[in-house]
Amino acid sequence: MRNANGSGHEQRRQTDGPGKDEVNRMNDFRKTAQEMLEFIRISPTCFHAVANIGRMLEAAGFQQLQEKEEWKLEKGGRYYTERNDSSVIAFVIPEKEVGIRGFHMAAAHSDSPCFKIKEKPELTVEEHYLRLNTEKYGGMILSTWLDRPLSVAGRLAVKNGNGIEGRLVNIDRDLCVIPNVAIHMNREMNKGVEYNPQVDLLPLLADVSFDEYDAHTTYDAQTASENAEEQPEAVEKPTLAALAAETAGVDAETILGEDLFLYTRQEGKMIGAKGEFVLSPRLDDLQCAFTSMKGFLAAENEQNINVYACFDNEEVGSGTKQGAASTFLYDVLWRMNKALGKNEEEFYRAVAGSFMLSCDNAHAVHPNYRQKTDVTNCVYMNDGIVIKSHAGQKYTSDAVSVAVFRMICEKAGIPLQYFANRSDEAGGSTLGNIAMTQVSMNTVDIGLPQLAMHSAYETAGVKDTEYMVKAVETFYASHIQADSDGNYQINQ
Repeated sequence: MRNANGSGHEQRRQTDGPGKDEVNRMNDFRKTAQEMLEFIRISPTCFHAVANIGRMLEAAGFQQLQEKEEWKLEKGGRYYTERNDSSVIAFVIPEKEVGIRGFHMAAAHSDSPCFKIKEKPELTVEEHYLRLNTEKYGGMILSTWLDRPLSVAGRLAVKNGNGIEGRLVNIDRDLCVIPNVAIHMNREMNKGVEYNPQVDLLPLLADVSFDEYDAHTTYDAQTASENAEEQPEAVEKPTLAALAAETAGVDAETILGEDLFLYTRQEGKMIGAKGEFVLSPRLDDLQCAFTSMKGFLAAENEQNINVYACFDNEEVGSGTKQGAASTFLYDVLWRMNKALGKNEEEFYRAVAGSFMLSCDNAHAVHPNYRQKTDVTNCVYMNDGIVIKSHAGQKYTSDAVSVAVFRMICEKAGIPLQYFANRSDEAGGSTLGNIAMTQVSMNTVDIGLPQLAMHSAYETAGVKDTEYMVKAVETFYASHIQADSDGNYQINQ
């Protein structure tokens, strides 16, 4: 049913006032939102997000598999595997495992737009300022990164004897800033600025002339040399490598490679007159990565193999060994099939009977830019999960996959909304149609409504996180049986 404003979200039941059940439900909304914000806080990069997902899986009894080793799977087994430390796929084998009719899958992505630090990062300005040489990762709203506390996190490749081992690193303190230029030096600033990432957006890390033990503020080489024995740390010029090594507990000389990124230090929180919004970095797409994982862990299914996937590099096209365009998903499904003693024919039949939720956030109606969204297929925060459609199939949703997901949400009692781009706007794309080039199955593109997508801080609704958890849980607990092409039975 359409609302009078033609907004394309289904009519919600009206109540006279908040009773005990409504209060408890609101508490659930806030509790789940807070859990999601904590997950994002401890996941400053794709590597940390996947490591935290791995911890959630292991706490739930999942066993990690290495891609390079033989897989021996058991009925009732719970397994996961990672690729590049930044993508993860988990799956559950039913206890009975006889007559498996397909894979039930939800997929999200672990990366978000940010600045990647270059291999040789340090730039000095007249022997005073030390800056970091960075480059854009993904389609960022550049201005939102200025004048706020930033830090550095990612992955190190560390020499260990004759080998190399990976180490996660997070310099967990306010470390650097990208300073704006004063309006006195650019009087036209408020008329719009076109930022040059190589000139305008390099973060300030340190004052190399700063001597914390000297009453004077300038660096004097002779004085520093005379005092070197008494206070050696005062004359050391700071380096990012030294900071990362100290944090990781290794010698800087043993660091042979790094994937380091800037991240914003301000933590997510609930805002609004009634606490009805969440404001956080990396909502796109860690909100979906978290909610789909929560739903995956909560559900049981004895007729289908439940699969959870979180891919890296969606923000730069997915065309990497760990992206949705890679063979990662196909490899896992095929090896799973083989380890369970199934043949090639059984594999293709299982894939044909499978269903995927492609989970990536959607654009909510902006309070200041209503004209930017479609007239009828527009969505609002706190009004439920979004089904996304596109005539050119940038989103995978079609009549059949939309109908299946609608039935899932009806069973779960979760409100739905429908999104399409304005016909005169190109819009974005996501991982579902890309993943389908490797493993083809019926897929619906869904997400949660948010504002300021790809900003350093994004805004979403406090209710929608819990909505997604419950919908995904119901999806994983249901048996979606493909009787023939386009004809389904959905049972629980």
